[in-house]
Amino acid sequence: MTRPWEADPTADFSRRLGRTPQELGVTTDNPDCPDIWELDNGDVVVIGRDLTDALRGRLPEGVSIGADERLVVIPRATLIAAKPDIPNA
Repeated sequence: MTRPWEADPTADFSRRLGRTPQELGVTTDNPDCPDIWELDNGDVVVIGRDLTDALRGRLPEGVSIGADERLVVIPRATLIAAKPDIPNA
């Protein structure tokens, strides 16, 4: 069965949503995660900590993680900073 959406591995990074991790104080001086980016096809990339194994057993009823998916956690500040850059529709 074909899924209605697949991630496009050929898409390129277009723009950061929100502010840099350094501006938010959620990282060291190294440019590492967390971050949110829009791809040139409109999809969104989230860079964060992989907590799939730690949280898989506590998923709410009706929520699942596919074999090719990971549960990624980002700081609240990262998402709030991205809110003005996320379109309403």
